[in-house]
Amino acid sequence: MTELLPLNTSPLPVKLRVEDYLLLDESGAFEPYRRTELLEGEIYFVNAQLRPRALAKAELYDALRDALRAMTSPLRPLTEASVALSAHDAPEPDIVLTSEPKGEGLIPLHSVALVIEIADTTLSGDMKRKAAIYARAGVAEYWVTDVSAKVIHQMWAPEDDAYGQQREAAFGQRMTAATIAGLTVETGGLA
Repeated sequence: MTELLPLNTSPLPVKLRVEDYLLLDESGAFEPYRRTELLEGEIYFVNAQLRPRALAKAELYDALRDALRAMTSPLRPLTEASVALSAHDAPEPDIVLTSEPKGEGLIPLHSVALVIEIADTTLSGDMKRKAAIYARAGVAEYWVTDVSAKVIHQMWAPEDDAYGQQREAAFGQRMTAATIAGLTVETGGLA
């Protein structure tokens, strides 16, 4: 039987679900925008990457890959791969560490160990809105690499829509993951 929705007397936004977003993407609806992500049911166009941001991402990816290989970890870093966080969230972080790099579709949340955003013009959104989204989904650890300030903000211990613990490390310092035993990353290439 068809369920009737309550009468609405004022306009309300409609939040897209991940499956709606994926259907639109498959149909080519986002081709003019190149890259998009779904945050809290809303579609966002992702900015072009300038060299400082692109280089910081490449250096951090290399450092993570090298550290994970040295410790023979099953985790793999992937760049610009969308993660299925909730019914209304499919962000595309700059780097994600996952135990399931192979397969079809979005990266499953249960396989995510660490999410990293590289910020130049997006720092405020990455530190506030995206941090809340990742914490709400239960992502164990989240890093925001601030290209302008040359610092990495490290957050862990998600509770509701915030992280209970955080610290900073300047580019060039070693980064030790709070939630991945044995993972220490050399950030000298970022300095």
